[in-house]
Amino acid sequence: MVHLRSSPKCSIVIRCYNEEQHIGRLLSGLMQQTVKDIEIIVVDSGSTDATVSIAAQYPIKLVSIRPEDFSFGRSLNLGCEAATGEVIVIASAHVYPVYKDWLEQLLKPFANPDVALVYGKQRGNDITKYSEHQIFATWFPEVSNPNQVHPFCNNANAAIRRSLWGQFPYNESLTGLEDLDWAKQVMQQGYQIAYSAEAEIVHVHNETPKRIYNRYRREAIALKQILPREHFTLWDFVRLFVSNTISDYYHAAHDKALWSNLLSIPVFRLMQFWGTYQGFTRREPLTSQLKQTFYYPRGLRRSESTLSPSERERLIDYERSVMPVPEPIQVPRSLSREC
Repeated sequence: MVHLRSSPKCSIVIRCYNEEQHIGRLLSGLMQQTVKDIEIIVVDSGSTDATVSIAAQYPIKLVSIRPEDFSFGRSLNLGCEAATGEVIVIASAHVYPVYKDWLEQLLKPFANPDVALVYGKQRGNDITKYSEHQIFATWFPEVSNPNQVHPFCNNANAAIRRSLWGQFPYNESLTGLEDLDWAKQVMQQGYQIAYSAEAEIVHVHNETPKRIYNRYRREAIALKQILPREHFTLWDFVRLFVSNTISDYYHAAHDKALWSNLLSIPVFRLMQFWGTYQGFTRREPLTSQLKQTFYYPRGLRRSESTLSPSERERLIDYERSVMPVPEPIQVPRSLSREC
């Protein structure tokens, strides 16, 4: 049995369901971080594959939730309830850190006591749809922002203060965007949201068109609940589908990847914006900056990104890493929902 310190620097909450292909790489990357004083909490919502047995090879706390009880907010609240660190780091099970100092970079902005939430950069890998690469580049720029003016964030790679979670637990009724809802609440209380471009992860998405449609549809349903004045009309669907498809084709041509993505680009953008349109029913004026963050194309400006020598030193070599196999820590039943 592995015994972790009672008050680690941070607790890492990982939500998972049937993630046997990915969770091992994430946990391996966590073991190689420069920040060692951590606890890892895995919230599993009824996996039927080897997810739990793979996770059990690492020093984790295991929290279970029945699939029928799952919501994004509820699973996060269970994980946060089990956490003991001053800062709670939230990561999807299908992400993995690029650098050994990912956690260090994600925690740095908390030196400012006014910062409530930090979220980090996301990039795709070789199976990521080309259009999603463009979305990552738009949503997660190369330059950090210590005090952004809107509540956009993403819980695939984020961290919050545990003390503030105690005051503002996640909304368990939302179909998605519980992260944005939480950020909106704390910003209204005068706290700040920071973005760290240095805290980079790879987010692995390989969704079917139907799953892309469903993801954007449920997020639109949540968005209209969080921000009732938001709207998305049929004209929005048409113009954003066309403009984003053209933008993607432009960048694909410059990346010499146009022909291999000739069909996947319009299919992805069609599912993205048709799902969004289907998720919206309100017809009220739009005044927020958030719509531009979510939906507008990357634009035609090109930026080149190459690794510096210092970044190469920070890289995690997943191909060569061999990790120990400790026993898991089981959370008491008072904190756990059994299947």
